Parts: sequence; C-alpha cells; structure tokens
Amino acid sequence: MALCRKPKNLYAKASPRSVRAISLREKSPAWEGTIEMPNKTLAALADDLAEGRTSARKLVEECLARIADPAGEGQRAFVHVDKDAALGAADAMDRLRKANAAPTRYAGIPVSIKDLFDIRGQVTCAGSRALQDSPPAEDDAPVVARLRAAGFVVIGRTNMTEFAYSGIGINPHYGTPKGTWQRNVGHVPGGSSSGAAVSIADGMAYGALGTDTGGSCRIPAAYNGIVGYKPTQRRVPLDGGVPLAWDHAHLTAEGSVLVMQKLLPMLGLKLASGEDAHDRAHQARRDRP
Repeated sequence: MALCRKPKNLYAKASPRSVRAISLREKSPAWEGTIEMPNKTLAALADDLAEGRTSARKLVEECLARIADPAGEGQRAFVHVDKDAALGAADAMDRLRKANAAPTRYAGIPVSIKDLFDIRGQVTCAGSRALQDSPPAEDDAPVVARLRAAGFVVIGRTNMTEFAYSGIGINPHYGTPKGTWQRNVGHVPGGSSSGAAVSIADGMAYGALGTDTGGSCRIPAAYNGIVGYKPTQRRVPLDGGVPLAWDHAHLTAEGSVLVMQKLLPMLGLKLASGEDAHDRAHQARRDRP
C-alpha cells in the first residue's frame, strides 16, 4: 500500500507571461483574513521619538489598546500585562528624552518578555500551571535588566508553549493565540515563543524577548512574518530564565519583519550580551572536568 503521494506543484497555475511584480496578497485569495502588521520598525520609531512626532507614552498606550481589544489576540498572547508600570516607565523615558538624557535612542519603545524570564515581583510560570505557586522573582533576569537599562519599556509577559516543549505554540492552560495567517480560519502561531511573535505582528509590542533551543524563536517568527534572531550560545546570559536544555538554550530577540541586520543584532547582542557573574549555565560549563 502506498503511504506517500507525489507532492503537487504549488506553482502550476502561475501565469508564465506575467512580468509585473505582484505580492502574494494580490495573487492569492488565501491571504484573505490575514492580519497586516503595523508598518513601523524600531529604527523608525526611534526617529519619531527623537523628532517629537510621537512619545513613549503614546506608543505604550497604543500597544495597551491593542492588547485590550476584545477582537484581537491580546488575551491569549499575554499572560500578564504591566499596564501601570509600563505607563510609568514611558513617562520617565519621555522626561529623560526632554532633558537630553535618554539612555539610548530606543528608550521608550515597548517590548514584551516571554514567560520564561524572571521579572522582579512576578512568578515565572514558563507557560505552566505547575509553577504558579512558586515565589515571585527577587530580581529581573540579567537580559531583562539590560533591556530596561537601555530604556525599553516592558509592557507584559507573553504566552508560550508549556515549558517551551513544542514548536507548534499550543498552550492548554492559558489559551493559544491565533497566528496572523488566515486568522479568520485560525492557525497555530508556532512556538514555543508564540505570544512573543503574535505580540509584534499585532502591534502589541515592537520587540520581544524570546528563547530558542530548537527553533522556538525562529519558528513563530516564520509563521507570523517577522524576524527571529538567534545569537551565538552564551552571548546572552541564561540566568533568570527557565531553559529547555542548559547546553543548548539561547535567549533571543524578535522584531518586525522590517528590522534588518544592522538593528536586530544590536538589540540581541550589544544591549543584552556579555557574561554575567551569576550565570549558572556559564559557570556549570566552566566547572566541567
């Protein structure tokens, strides 16, 4: 009995006479219902902030409104939203920028944090109910602290596959956010950094901190039309995060599809990289016989 079928030629119906460049959205009805992501890069937002065309508070308020939209995916993409803290941080960045003292040109831009990282005063559940009774984190994970030091505003904690153990993005406890592809039909967002990708694609954040062991950042990025960047292992401290595997986990950055090579590595590496004295994973490798 034959178990496989010859795959269909997906391009068989394409017109060979067409010479005009067209998009898939124009060509195929399959794009109907697909979400258009806000067309703002981090570089463009930084320029808008510098020129006074927007403010950190306005950016945060817009993201919060999208998260709260009952017709959107905010309730499934986020497991916790830091509304008051985010607005307070945005106001602080606006004051610093007015005084020409902003820590970086990206100060005031809202970002989301995967529910795998410690945020001071919050419980890190790693997408599971099994860790709900754990004590709140005493400090931010080093990578979260470094993003804050650069002026980024933490807007909330994003949903994920339980314990990062799947590339599909399903979570039976906190719900599964729908991916951007044909949302009216409903497709998985990819995982395990499912909420991180959806938060960017839907304009609920403009950057996201995720993790990647076997594709947990790159898979949902590909599913949702954004960029997922995986740096070299140990370039970013692993302490303050719940790893899928200490030997292979990477902390990663995600950004808009328009965030290209000059900016994304800067976010993932320059701002977040460097050894941390308390990095347990790094210390464990150094102590091996």
